[in-house]
Amino acid sequence: MNSRQRRGVILLIVSVLCALGAFAGVISVINDVNSKVGPEATAYRLASDVAPYTALRPGQFEKVAVPRRWLPRTAVTDLSTVRGKIAVTELRKGSLLQDDMIVKRPELAPGEQEIAIMIDAATGVAGKITPGDLVNIFATFAGKAEGDPDQSRIIVTNAKVIDVGRLTPLDPRRDDRRSRMREAVPITFALGTKDAQRVAHAESFAEHVRLALLAKGSPSTLRPGDSTYTLDEDRSR
Repeated sequence: MNSRQRRGVILLIVSVLCALGAFAGVISVINDVNSKVGPEATAYRLASDVAPYTALRPGQFEKVAVPRRWLPRTAVTDLSTVRGKIAVTELRKGSLLQDDMIVKRPELAPGEQEIAIMIDAATGVAGKITPGDLVNIFATFAGKAEGDPDQSRIIVTNAKVIDVGRLTPLDPRRDDRRSRMREAVPITFALGTKDAQRVAHAESFAEHVRLALLAKGSPSTLRPGDSTYTLDEDRSR
């Protein structure tokens, strides 16, 4: 073997040793990362934005793998838990789904039924009412005959809200009371038959329908004469 061949063999051996050293370094880094990351767990993130107080569906989420040691304790790892739940606030696309983002939708009690009406976003406590809240429902009616005073009535007390829909722009060309509302929110209540009839009547014939949000745990009790009001009552004082 001449000197040129010996140099070639030496360079080949050095190259092999360097490659082995680099490979060992990569393996060491991978092992180090694996030891820090640990096993992964299944979680779910929002595939699209979800409006507040809307019902959740499995199709709104996508499965992701997250290192278990970095996964929040409140993260949802079983998508079946979203059934029958609603979002408590606006959920943004890409956010990790967590337990404190969702609540169980209020259920109907025996004898109750769902009824939804459009409430003026500007005057109906829009944005402050959430499922589970109690409200008083007010309606204002024009006098039946010329000279009769306009009247405000509390048509339902302690109405239970079970759903709040999306803010909806209304068609200004419609020739009814809604034509005076630029935006409205569909709000669903759980009511007995008689109260549901009162709400349906007011939604169709009242000049305005408004909601008064009640304090948590403080249902209202009306005294005799409190359910109706006319401006003449103040003028006569």
